Parts: sequence; structure tokens; C-alpha cells
Amino acid sequence: MRLIAVHLPEKIVEDIERLVQNGRYPNRSETIRIAIRDLLKRELWERGNAGLRVHSEGNAQ
Repeated sequence: MRLIAVHLPEKIVEDIERLVQNGRYPNRSETIRIAIRDLLKRELWERGNAGLRVHSEGNAQ
């Protein structure tokens, strides 16, 4: 797995923290990974762009 640093507005960080504190996700990193995966699934994988396919874990091939 690669490390990617991003700058986020404080409000987004607070909202992510709230999701973690409420037990919806185990930690901030996993929350962000899931959000990115869902975006890619919706924008790329389900539309079949670039021949990508969705696998059970949300990985593209």
C-alpha cells in the first residue's frame, strides 16, 4: 500500500473523526480509503471505463 499525503479542510477532518468516534469506521485512514473506493467504483469501475472491473474487495484489474 502506498502512502499519499493530502490536505483537507478542518471541517472534513472533524466529520471523518466523528464517523470514527461513532463506530462507523475503525479509523480515519480506513474511512478515507472507503470513500475513495466508492468514488472510483461509481465514476470508473461501474461504467466500464478503461476496461476496469469491480472485484469483491473493490479492487480494479
